[in-house]
Amino acid sequence: MHDIRLLRDDPAAFDTDLARRGVSPQSAELLALDQKRRDLLTELQTRQASANGAAKAIGALIGRGETQEAEAKKAEVAAIKEAMPAIEAEAAAIGIELDDRLAGLPNRAAPGVPEGADEDGNVIVKHWGEATDLGFAAKEHDEIGRGLGMDFDAAGVVSGARFVYLKGATARLNRALGQYMLDQQTQVHGYTEVVPPLLVRGEALFGTGQLPKFAEDLFQTTDGRWLIPTAEVSLTNYVREQILAEQELPLRFTALTNCFRAEAGAAGRDTRGMIRQHQFEKVELVSIVAPEQSDDEHERMTRAAESVLEALKLPYRRMLLCTGDMGFTAARTFDLEVWLPGQQRYREISSCSTCTDFQARRMNTRFRPAATDAAGKKAGTRFVHTLNGSGLAVGRTLVAVIENYQTADGAVRVPQVLVPYMGGLTVIEPA
Repeated sequence: MHDIRLLRDDPAAFDTDLARRGVSPQSAELLALDQKRRDLLTELQTRQASANGAAKAIGALIGRGETQEAEAKKAEVAAIKEAMPAIEAEAAAIGIELDDRLAGLPNRAAPGVPEGADEDGNVIVKHWGEATDLGFAAKEHDEIGRGLGMDFDAAGVVSGARFVYLKGATARLNRALGQYMLDQQTQVHGYTEVVPPLLVRGEALFGTGQLPKFAEDLFQTTDGRWLIPTAEVSLTNYVREQILAEQELPLRFTALTNCFRAEAGAAGRDTRGMIRQHQFEKVELVSIVAPEQSDDEHERMTRAAESVLEALKLPYRRMLLCTGDMGFTAARTFDLEVWLPGQQRYREISSCSTCTDFQARRMNTRFRPAATDAAGKKAGTRFVHTLNGSGLAVGRTLVAVIENYQTADGAVRVPQVLVPYMGGLTVIEPA
């Protein structure tokens, strides 16, 4: 959500920033709505003041015996009050329209974010590791996985496309990845583990920006709740409608949850395998920070995600997304893309974004600064900044491990850091 005061102060800058996100100029229409609403509110105040003044005069007129004049003032007050509900209703309707218009606009891109229309405008920030050369023709994960307990056919019968059964050692490898990621994020990087709700109200999804714009990508239950598309929703909304003390910040949360996405906009894309599923597991990272901390926190969060890939010895690259490829709420996003030998390409495995105060305004989450001015007076509350990222997507990491650690005979070696989580198993052999 955007601050209308910033739009009032510099409408040209507002339009310029949104133009970078591919949005046509909005300031003239928004300011017109804003001014009309303010004019109506001023009219209400004026009418109320007139009614109050007339009401006071009535008593004085009656006291002087000026009955006719008192009756005229009563009629004046009645006329004023009769007109006010319509004005209040119009002001409220315009306020709702203005809020809806502002809520439908994406966040401003941070300085340094490259301009571009789509993923072709993204910029490679760094590479880590060399693209794996297996010494034989690499297979894709779904081909290898069928011999290792990965069953898409049975899942298709039970649930339809974009689902999978994992069995045996492959199921354990999937579990090991999630547990290892949680241990890394909590024990090494200081995130607090949370078990959050998987069903949320619409207000929570509005707060993090999925609603109303992306409803078609979500699953809704018969009682009006929604299945989370990512634990970002539950974790970030944990502080909704709160005023935090600055001393509490930063807050860092992590959770390993199932996530549910309709993938409405992905028809025909990645229909094979586990890259794009309706149900998948992910370790989510969320930070709630003071504005001055958000840039450093963004780098810290991204490194927390990268450290998992490095421990697994999976080659990856960090991408700085361009304005046309960023998510709706993001001001800056780093994508981590892991090398998949079977596909001979890098694929996204994590997305780490700073959302500045965009989500905080939608959730009404603020903090009270600890510092005071020279007179000892505390400053007013400020909106927090929110950040979120994947640390990592478990299913896609399983894909990356299978493809990078495959052997010529269809087996998969277990990454060294996962062997303790696998009960000492070092190789998953095909059935």
